[in-house]
Amino acid sequence: MNNSSSEQDDQRVVSFRRPAAAPRAPAPPPVEDLAKYEEAPEETPEAYRHRMMVNLAAFAFVVALIGGAIWLADVMMTMRKNQDCVLSGRRGCTPVEYTPQPR
Repeated sequence: MNNSSSEQDDQRVVSFRRPAAAPRAPAPPPVEDLAKYEEAPEETPEAYRHRMMVNLAAFAFVVALIGGAIWLADVMMTMRKNQDCVLSGRRGCTPVEYTPQPR
């Protein structure tokens, strides 16, 4: 009989209730009003020109960045080729360019 009462105690569900809280005031919005960033219905020619100049500058920067990356990759490839040549025990791995002097 003692076993059955302990089984009933193990199966009992105890519910926990949260205390009722007073209603809070609405929280302020996380950011200010974004209306000041919205584009005007009619774009002025000065704003269009400024935007195009910024786009051109960004494009030139990206082209320069890509050009620099290609140049760097080429230099690294040449250095690796020369290093592999030297480490394999060969001589004259790096070509020397010269112009013959007239006598």
